[in-house]
Amino acid sequence: MNSFILRALLIAGLAAFPVAAHADSPGAGGERKSDMQSGAEVYRYVCQACHMADGKGGKGAAVIPALASNPKLAISAYPAGVVLNGFGAMPWFNGTLSPEQIAHVVNYVRTHFGNSYTDMLSADDVKAMAGPVPHVTH
Repeated sequence: MNSFILRALLIAGLAAFPVAAHADSPGAGGERKSDMQSGAEVYRYVCQACHMADGKGGKGAAVIPALASNPKLAISAYPAGVVLNGFGAMPWFNGTLSPEQIAHVVNYVRTHFGNSYTDMLSADDVKAMAGPVPHVTH
């Protein structure tokens, strides 16, 4: 199938869902957990459905980037910005996850999956980076 047909199918599929998907749901078959305290919990309930349990991402209907051994994670502002603002097909989590949860999950990913970046991001760092919470209009 050429890319034009794939894009058309994707757009048609998205149009079938009149309500925006909530990025804070854990993925198919999971349970919603709102009191996540650790980066591991946030990863398991929010990120793992797409980035996989091993952080290696995946390919299928979309390409989900690997977090494992990812040099783009070297500067903590990069993954924090992506989590806050979204990027490509990844939704934003500004206003969905707290600054503490974002800092915890960024620190978790940067110290797991073959990553060894030890400078820690704080909730205050995330607050300083966060702009206004995006609003979805229906």
